Amino acid sequence: MPRVTDDHLAARRRQILDGARRCFAQNGYESATVRRLEQTIGLSRGAIFHHFKDKDTLFFELAREDAERMADVAAREGLIQVMRNMLAAPEQFDWLATRLEIARKLRNDPAFHQGWAERSAELSAATTERLRRQKQAGRLRDDVPSAVLHIYLDLVLDGLVARLASGEDPKNLNAVLDLVEASVRQQHPTSADH
Repeated sequence: MPRVTDDHLAARRRQILDGARRCFAQNGYESATVRRLEQTIGLSRGAIFHHFKDKDTLFFELAREDAERMADVAAREGLIQVMRNMLAAPEQFDWLATRLEIARKLRNDPAFHQGWAERSAELSAATTERLRRQKQAGRLRDDVPSAVLHIYLDLVLDGLVARLASGEDPKNLNAVLDLVEASVRQQHPTSADH
């Protein structure tokens, strides 16, 4: 029997993740059944679940990949840049439209909640650290606690995802992000304020 190479296993895993991302985007989390996953990915359930224990594990791996990529950008450039990247390439994030379903599942499924929290922690930590550094540098407003700014930006992110999922033109949303960015920046007094 021929030995499967690491490259082949990595390529198969990538095929599964890319197909699952499309399936979740097209059908939502609940309706992305095993049968639909098989059809979209083009592999049998045995091949899919050889690499991933179950649908939740597959979903969480997508969340982990995105959280890792988003955390890297958030640490360097901030959460608003993460959102700008989403607008520049919405097809890479369209599976996040499942967030409404996720919110319901987070309330009702403790195991799912724990798994999602673990995957979201990296992005949250990167955002918190970036806000701390920006505040120390005097770039962020100092009349609002960093924790409140973090929640505010998370709410904007959720709203952005919902708008993209509903087909909103990303061009309109860039102007909104400009407004959000201005709202968190340190306001410098104008000469009229003196």
